[in-house]
Amino acid sequence: MKIAVFPGDGIGPEVTAEAVRVLEALRLPGLTLFEGDVGATAYRRHGHPLPEETLIMAREADAVLFGAVGDPACDHLERALRPEQAVLGLRAELGLFANLRPATMFAGLEEHSALRPEVARQIDLLIVRELNGDVYFGAKGQRVTESGEREGWDNMSYSESEVRRIAHTAFRAAQGRGKKLTSVDKANVLETSQLWRDVVIEVAADYPEVSLDHLYVDNAAMQLVRAPGQFDVIVTGNLFGDILSDQASMCVGSIGLLPSASLGERQTAHGTFGLYEPIHGSAPDIAGQGKANPLAAILSAAMMLRHSFGLEEAAAKVEAAVGATVRDGVLGADLGGTASTKEIADAVLARL
Repeated sequence: MKIAVFPGDGIGPEVTAEAVRVLEALRLPGLTLFEGDVGATAYRRHGHPLPEETLIMAREADAVLFGAVGDPACDHLERALRPEQAVLGLRAELGLFANLRPATMFAGLEEHSALRPEVARQIDLLIVRELNGDVYFGAKGQRVTESGEREGWDNMSYSESEVRRIAHTAFRAAQGRGKKLTSVDKANVLETSQLWRDVVIEVAADYPEVSLDHLYVDNAAMQLVRAPGQFDVIVTGNLFGDILSDQASMCVGSIGLLPSASLGERQTAHGTFGLYEPIHGSAPDIAGQGKANPLAAILSAAMMLRHSFGLEEAAAKVEAAVGATVRDGVLGADLGGTASTKEIADAVLARL
């Protein structure tokens, strides 16, 4: 089992190191880990945030464990050389079009949610976000109008095939959960969203056992804080999914708790190739201080065991150990605790 580990920038190396410790503690036969550079770290060492040697590592691996990228010191660089291009480039180069972001309220953390405890306790949902299209990958630029005013522009678009494949992914996910799918768009004002809604409805015919409803993105954002228990699986585009998944993280208490999996169509000898990462950023303001919460990175490793290697029992053990750690009150500063990055991971290992 070959895993490419790309720690990245800021707190990325800290949280990734703890996830690696958990993987190694499982003593999985045939496990091989190799490390590469991405983001600002890669730019400083190789002159590019996603160097060719890193891409080769990713292509040769069965899965990628990713930390985080981002560094304010690189904000002056042209967009193609900024750290964030590393993860965007990997998604595009590896055909990773489906981002799975679960959000579940851990028992004992209800008081740490931004929502009332009785509301937060309901949260058990999965956001399926399309990754390869939308405004993030459309043409963009700046220009000067006839009146001499600067104008920025970005092209938002989706093809029918892009919508169809992410819809199938979401319906299959709903089949394995509560059999309810909510499609989020802005079809009342965007032609891109109208196509999205039309195609999702067409795909629904293949999944008669899954109930489908639709919400405009502004209403979906409101419903996530009003009554999150109504959601099972949410499917949406790249831009809306980015925003809603971060909102969901605060509903469960901290962005440091949520993992993610980015999957495509490529199959390895073990399962589906994927890139796994915590949804939080590089947090350079706390890098190197031992304050980062490693649980999202550890849970991302658990998702990797499940989706890319079919190791459900091992994944469940890791998730149970994380749940026990939280219930026992071993919490970092993001959740009002005093435990360091290493102390949190030590607690997970002890319970594992």
